[in-house]
Amino acid sequence: MKIRLTQETLNRLKRFRKNKRAFWSLVVLVLAYLLSLTSPWTVNDEPLVLRYEGKTYFPAFVRYSEKDFGGEYQTEQDYAKLFATVRECEEDAAEGFTRAGGCPVFWALMPPIAHDPLKADLSEDGAPPFAPSARHWLGTDSNGRDVLSRLIHGFRICISFSLLLTVLGTFLGIVIGGIQGYLGKFWDTGMQRFIEIWSSLPMLYVVILIGSVYGRSFWLLILIMAAFNWISLSYYMRAEFLKLRGMTYVQSAKVLGMGHRHIFFKEILPNAMTPVVTLFPFTLIGGIGSLTSLDFLGFGLQPPTPSWGELMSQGLNNLYAPWISVSTVAALFVTLLLTTFVGEGVRDAMDPKSGDRYV
Repeated sequence: MKIRLTQETLNRLKRFRKNKRAFWSLVVLVLAYLLSLTSPWTVNDEPLVLRYEGKTYFPAFVRYSEKDFGGEYQTEQDYAKLFATVRECEEDAAEGFTRAGGCPVFWALMPPIAHDPLKADLSEDGAPPFAPSARHWLGTDSNGRDVLSRLIHGFRICISFSLLLTVLGTFLGIVIGGIQGYLGKFWDTGMQRFIEIWSSLPMLYVVILIGSVYGRSFWLLILIMAAFNWISLSYYMRAEFLKLRGMTYVQSAKVLGMGHRHIFFKEILPNAMTPVVTLFPFTLIGGIGSLTSLDFLGFGLQPPTPSWGELMSQGLNNLYAPWISVSTVAALFVTLLLTTFVGEGVRDAMDPKSGDRYV
C-alpha cells in the first residue's frame, strides 16, 4: 500500500525543513532518543563481551549464573564481585601467595558508561552522595547510584512514556471529538456534558487512589493519564468536524451514496489533522512535565525506576550536593527547549502564511 503525499503536505515539509532551528532540534532529539534506547546495554555494569578461562560470554545480552563461572549456585552472576575476586587473586599472587589452579584469566569489554542505574557504588570513603569524579562523571545520588546513568535511563523512560501517552491521547481525542462533530445533535450535546463532568475530576487524586490500590506501574500510569489527556484535543477535532461536514465535497460524497465510514475517514479526517499535527509536540511536552512532576511528588513510577522527577526530589533534599539537581534540571531544560523549537517549527509549517512569525 503506497502512501501518496499531497502537494500541500510536501510544501509543509519543505517549510519545516527550511526552519533550521526546528529541523536540527528534531534531529538532535531523535538521535538522543535512539541512543537512549540502547542504554540497557551501553549504560550498564555488565560487560558487552567477556573472555573468561578460554570461553567467550556476552553478559549484556545473555544472563549467566555463577555456575557458568565456576560457582556453586544458579543465581545470576555478579560481575563486579567476579572481577574483585580475580583482582584479589592477582594481588595475592604478586605478594607470593598462590592459589590452587592459579588465577582465572579474563578480558572484558565494558560499556561506555559502566554503571547500573539501580546499583549503589559505596566503594568511596564516606557516605553518599559523592561528588563528580573520574569514576562518576556527574557524581552519585543519595543512595550511591550513578547520576549520569540514571539521567540517560530516565530520559529513555520519560520520552517513551510521553510518546505513548501522546499517541494514545491523540487517538482518543480524534475519535471522540470526530464523533461529536460528525454526528452532532443529541450525540454532541450528550458527549459534551460527559466531557465537562469528566474534565472536572482531579487527575492527581485519581492517580493517587488507583496507584494505592493497584500499585504504580508504567502502563497503568499511561492508561490513567491517557484517560484525561484526550480532552483538550477533542475540542479542536469537534470544531474541525463541525466545520468540514458542511463543506461542498462532503455533501457531494453523501449524494454519491458514500457510507459514513468513508466520509469520516476518507473525506473529513485527512482535512481535519492540522490541529493534531500542530499540537503533537506541545502535548509531548505536557507528558514529559506530567511524569516529572508526579515522580517529584512521589506519585509517579515505582522506585527505584530511574526518573528525572525522583532525581530532582533528591536534589531538593540534598542541597549540599548541587550536582544532582543542576544536571537533572539542565537535562530537562534542554529537552523541553528542543521540543518547543520543534513545536514552533511544525506550527509555522502548518500555517499557510509561512512568512509570518509568531511573537
